[in-house]
Amino acid sequence: MNGKHEITRGDIMAMDVYAAERRERRGEAVALKRNRRMEVGPVAAFYFENYATMWHQVHEMLHIERGGEAQIADELAAYNPLIPKGRELIATVMFEVDDEVRRRNFLGRLGGIEETAFLRFGGEKLAGVSEADLDRTTADGKASAVQFIHFPFTTAQVAAFGTVGAEVIIGFDHPNYSHMAVMPEAVCAALAEDFD
Repeated sequence: MNGKHEITRGDIMAMDVYAAERRERRGEAVALKRNRRMEVGPVAAFYFENYATMWHQVHEMLHIERGGEAQIADELAAYNPLIPKGRELIATVMFEVDDEVRRRNFLGRLGGIEETAFLRFGGEKLAGVSEADLDRTTADGKASAVQFIHFPFTTAQVAAFGTVGAEVIIGFDHPNYSHMAVMPEAVCAALAEDFD
């Protein structure tokens, strides 16, 4: 079980130290994320976040943008809400369509998709809750290519999700993108570590 739910200023490495360790740190992040990604349908991917994935993201943003001390508070404010707080899973969902025209047309038909994500396991269907930072569907019904989805769990649901061999299905109920996928046991095991 992870236990850390927030990145603090004290968790931020000096940028020269991070730069020296960056290759190794990125390798660790790639290995960590391997069992935290789920493809659902032809173009959607769920990237399940935790303290470690967000720690890496914050350090990458600080390294790339070089905003110094002034940038740190902004990055912590942006990424701390995506760290599970002990009874939830949180995913960054990306709709990955390379062609710009095709992507625009596709997203134009996906309004409200952030309200249709779900997990199904142990006879229960758990609805995703979109991040409340801003509206991810425009007034004309176009969805954002990036969504942030929270899956809040009860104690009983945590136990059911963590049962070895339990079938977990992840998907969308959207009329224009109704896809599901069975979560591999390695992914279930990795995500179960996010619970307290």
